[in-house]
Amino acid sequence: MNKKRIGISFTSTNFIHYWQWMTEEDLGDDLEIIKLSFIKNNKEEIATCHAFILTGGVDIDPSFFDGSKTYPLMPATFQAERDMFEARIYRYAMEQHLPLLGICRGLQLVNVLQGGGLIQDLGNGNTVHRKEREGEDKQHTVVIDKHSLLHAIVHTDAGTVNSAHHQAIDPNRIGDNLKANAWSSDPNHVIEGVEFSNKEAKPFMLCVQWHPERMKDRDSNPLSIELKRKFLSVIRNNKHIKA
Repeated sequence: MNKKRIGISFTSTNFIHYWQWMTEEDLGDDLEIIKLSFIKNNKEEIATCHAFILTGGVDIDPSFFDGSKTYPLMPATFQAERDMFEARIYRYAMEQHLPLLGICRGLQLVNVLQGGGLIQDLGNGNTVHRKEREGEDKQHTVVIDKHSLLHAIVHTDAGTVNSAHHQAIDPNRIGDNLKANAWSSDPNHVIEGVEFSNKEAKPFMLCVQWHPERMKDRDSNPLSIELKRKFLSVIRNNKHIKA
């Protein structure tokens, strides 16, 4: 049997969690995972994949969305080559009608690639979302749009998620044909998820700001386990995919 391949974009930040999120039981005998690395530039392997996960990591280069060149907590270096490599992944997924899941930076990149922009830093008072150095992920509540794909998957109006970011989607610059489907419950109301607004003729695409792959309760929290189950189900049942 030819297996369907899930391409996971490489990040130097906690990549092992994404890799281990898809267990042998999840993958069964019909799916497998592959590392798509901007460092190796194995772009030829993108076309061998049938679904994709865009992972978290370093801030997106501001030149990709007309952002400020300097801002608080900006990284020492950006990875424009990663941005371009993952843009290639995203565009291939859309052209070939293949499922895509974006996580943290992945959510932000999808918004940028759809013509949107980012809040480059939530502020020094951002104690709700930003992970402390070498510390554990923060925990906070999100509320979910009842009329969204996300809600149809997780079957809950709210839930607790983990958090480790200092940037967010700019609510005034949401990308073309995207809509927010979840927000943090703190006063900042940070956008925590997006999906296509008009899903007609579009592949399955869901992005979240939290990290379902490394939640402490990822095997029971619907905001992790149900996302994974749905993603795998879509891959297995996507009529556009031929292994």
